[in-house]
Amino acid sequence: MIVLLISGLALLAVGGLLSAISAALVSGLRLQSIGASAVGVAGFWALAEGGAYGASFTSALTPRFGVDGLTGLFLGTLGLIAAPAVAFASAYLHSTPKGRSTGLLGAAFILSLVGVLCSRDVITFLVFWELMTLTPAAIILINRNDAVGRRSVFTYVAITHIGGAGTWIALLLLAHAGAIGDSAALIEGSGLQAVIAITAIIGFGTKAGLVPMHAWLPRTHPIAPAHISALMSAVMIAVAAYGLIRVLVEWLGDAPAWVGIAMLALGAVSAVMGITYALFQRDLKRLLAYSSVEHMGMISLGLGAYLVLRSSGASVWAAFALAAALLHVLNHAVFKALLFLAAGAFEQAVGTLELDHLGGLLRRMPWTGGAFLIGALAIAGVPLLNGFASEWLLLQSLLHVTADSGPWLGVAGVIALVALVGTLALAALCFVKVIGLVLLGLPRRAVSAQATEAKPAMRGAIVALAVVCVVLGAVPGVVFPLLVALAPGAVATPTHAGLWLPDTGNLPTLSLLLVVLAIGSLVWFARGNRRAASAPTWASGQPIEATLNWTSAGFTKPLRLVLEVVLRPEREIVVHARGGIVQSVSYTGRVPNLIDEKLYRPVVQQALAGAALARRLQSGRLGLYVAYLIGLVVVLLIAVRIGVIG
Repeated sequence: MIVLLISGLALLAVGGLLSAISAALVSGLRLQSIGASAVGVAGFWALAEGGAYGASFTSALTPRFGVDGLTGLFLGTLGLIAAPAVAFASAYLHSTPKGRSTGLLGAAFILSLVGVLCSRDVITFLVFWELMTLTPAAIILINRNDAVGRRSVFTYVAITHIGGAGTWIALLLLAHAGAIGDSAALIEGSGLQAVIAITAIIGFGTKAGLVPMHAWLPRTHPIAPAHISALMSAVMIAVAAYGLIRVLVEWLGDAPAWVGIAMLALGAVSAVMGITYALFQRDLKRLLAYSSVEHMGMISLGLGAYLVLRSSGASVWAAFALAAALLHVLNHAVFKALLFLAAGAFEQAVGTLELDHLGGLLRRMPWTGGAFLIGALAIAGVPLLNGFASEWLLLQSLLHVTADSGPWLGVAGVIALVALVGTLALAALCFVKVIGLVLLGLPRRAVSAQATEAKPAMRGAIVALAVVCVVLGAVPGVVFPLLVALAPGAVATPTHAGLWLPDTGNLPTLSLLLVVLAIGSLVWFARGNRRAASAPTWASGQPIEATLNWTSAGFTKPLRLVLEVVLRPEREIVVHARGGIVQSVSYTGRVPNLIDEKLYRPVVQQALAGAALARRLQSGRLGLYVAYLIGLVVVLLIAVRIGVIG
């Protein structure tokens, strides 16, 4: 396993260097894809064996590397996503300075993700953590060096570093207490334990995109190249969840119940707000970015359920909840990478991702559109696909929070359960909208009518991820027991046999899949070669105009009216008339992000005001600086005189 992992890393490094050479860009990216595949196989190998390789975790500040089962899951997920993403990039990128730089930095990004996962000491972890943060920022600036790109990257770096200070504080305090690798080092209920829990939630939660620390995510993910967007939304934010699990599950010891309640609250708010704002987006990649906030909220709900159930003594169902969260990490990575890569293929074919400018792409790009349809159904939680499997298990976990915990913890579980159910309903509405606007109907613009299928490497990567969505949805019971075993002290979990392969949690998806395939086959053979006769479309006497089809705003207007008091949508209608006769009517509207408007904007305004004041103090005049020094000396002398300074 170790030899395979090291070989994969070497191939990634060599492939990255080759990508910087004009004539070797495609070869370098293909080599990176092979290396990422090796990393993924090594990771799942470690997960299956359940053993530990290399060094163990230590509080000493010396570089150490190792792999265990949890690391193996995330390495496997990274390889499963990075291999098709880089293969996609071999046809997506062009051999220009931008393309070559992106190929080189993309390899560095993947290596930094591996470094975070395999680090076994604080210093190495934090070094790779910073590289993981800064590398995608450089990639975005190379590809979008305009005002929007620079502002988005500035927001990303500012929020992740200010909030990310919590990661540094939590890990350094853990190392100082000797708790990394030794959960018994912290006293249960101590102030130090509380500080570490709070700072870890802020630090890792910021990188995970949990509300209200999420403001950077919908700004940066949409403007990155498609394969980098896939890696950021599918893997990078999942690595933040990995850090949270290490701290809250392993190193913090027996965390008090309030930590679990905090994770449930953050998860509920993130899930509901993420999918609500996703519904009102008109750009496909921005919609998918908000959806990532939603799914990190779901993962947080699973982690919170684990902490609450463990504090209540329900260790078996606690392990079940943690495994459900980990399965959703894997499932979300697969269908979110699929959707981002497909969005990149659509953008390359059509030139835009504005939902109201697309339409009819399933007919014109059948392979890419069909795979996108599977990904959209999976992310909406449709049965027989992987999203349904992990979301069903998360629902069961929260049901047991309400049943197996005390009254107050049960109330928290009920609220979290309601939030999850509401999120799933809104997600179904959201992706019905996406499927209708992107894949179905008539093309809304001439350029959409001229779209052609993506290049073989691009559609091959997308279709491969669609196959994984189906496989993970059909037999989740093959993976789930391995994830249950990752919970500290896990001994067993409630299981129910499927038809032929092990299944879990009353989820006979393999049986359902076989039934659906059987019925579908019977219907197909029964219909023979008969086809319905073509007939004109009846549109109440109106001409068929694609521009008159439903728009993104039309799909969401009923919900917007219901939530108008909360969302505070803004709209403007301008009527242009001449001689009392209306010539045209223009409409503009948007749903502002309340976190941005009510939290971040006032903070930024105050910070800018403070910076303006500080700038006036720096006049560049020597006399003024001498006056500052004299004033400082006078203040110090007064402080000594009155005894403030001994």
